[in-house]
Amino acid sequence: MQMISTRVATSNRVRVWDIGVRLFHWSLVTMFAATWFLTDPRSLHRNLGYVVIGLISFRLVWGLIGSKHARFADFVPSLGQLFRFVRDVFLGRETRYLGHNPLGAVMILALLTTLGGICGTGYMMGMDAFFGAEWVEDTHKALVNLALVLIAGHLSGVIFTSLRHRENLVKAMITGEKERDL
Repeated sequence: MQMISTRVATSNRVRVWDIGVRLFHWSLVTMFAATWFLTDPRSLHRNLGYVVIGLISFRLVWGLIGSKHARFADFVPSLGQLFRFVRDVFLGRETRYLGHNPLGAVMILALLTTLGGICGTGYMMGMDAFFGAEWVEDTHKALVNLALVLIAGHLSGVIFTSLRHRENLVKAMITGEKERDL
């Protein structure tokens, strides 16, 4: 009698983005788009902004207590790491990261800061002390425009990195998984 050997294939996939990071990401995408398109009635725009404030607050806490790749300590680079990574990108030899690469980390910080500024100025616009203050509304609009530029940069980086490393980063942000080794 011949014995048939069966081999269990081990997956090369690893969980990178936990459910908190993924829900935050896609909820923020949805809320930013909704607040950008739905400026009227103002009460709806304001309430969506409050949801964004809640999402940012969650992400700041999750950046301290979340899973490994969610933590700021895991991915915020030093200036040296950032400059070496940028150099290596231009030389076509950058390291692939399971979590955020140094440019992606800086983009996250820039987006969170900009969105926080948008929320702060939006909140100020509803306060009596700042009612009608043109500089607050001008700053709010300028920060929204900056966010749009940063989002375009973020999307460009996702596309560039996905092509360069032959991996679907959008799918990874949906499933939470990436290939351990490519």
